[in-house]
Amino acid sequence: MDSFWNHHGIWFILFMFFFPRLTLLFSSVSFGGILWWLGWIFAPRLLVAILATTNYWATDTVLCVLTWIWALSGESVEKGGVVWVKRRQMY
Repeated sequence: MDSFWNHHGIWFILFMFFFPRLTLLFSSVSFGGILWWLGWIFAPRLLVAILATTNYWATDTVLCVLTWIWALSGESVEKGGVVWVKRRQMY
């Protein structure tokens, strides 16, 4: 198995962090299938974490764990922000 760093660099991580949908769409990450597209539309951070775990768990475990922390915290913050905006509009 190849390491993450053999294929990508720090710029890839930064772009994934700030622009996960665009980076997934325009990078060399494997794509296709209905589940990939659903993940890309509804939860891109989780898609990144699943792809990272599938491809790099054996060589870069720490990177995969950090990816899951980022994915789960990012998704919860997004969903919490939506709930906060809805509550604010109701009053």
